[in-house]
Amino acid sequence: MFSHVMVGANDLEASRKFYDAVLGTLGITPGVLNRDTRYFYRTPTGVFSFTLPLDGKTATPPNGGTIGFAAKSATEVDAFHAAGVANGGVSCEDPPGYREGPAGKLYLAYLRDPIGNKICALFREPA
Repeated sequence: MFSHVMVGANDLEASRKFYDAVLGTLGITPGVLNRDTRYFYRTPTGVFSFTLPLDGKTATPPNGGTIGFAAKSATEVDAFHAAGVANGGVSCEDPPGYREGPAGKLYLAYLRDPIGNKICALFREPA
């Protein structure tokens, strides 16, 4: 459905450090700088990126938005969360762990990136 997701950043180096660390735990290679204003993380299933706002204003997070990254295991989710907290992110919502609901049994961890964008890593238990 999506070709890419891009969020704003105010400090490219702080965001690069954060996203290289958290996405690295999911097997995603470090971001590639483009035009000195944005980084891209390319995978066979899509692209994630962050950028300095083109209008020159301060980047702000969306209210109610979350970007979820697929993990291969609960261990990967825990590593994602730990890497985020160690690299300028802030834990949010409940601690990493299982949640059950209409979508089945999920293992989730939520973080806020350096400007406050909410992201999560999700591992879906096999049925």
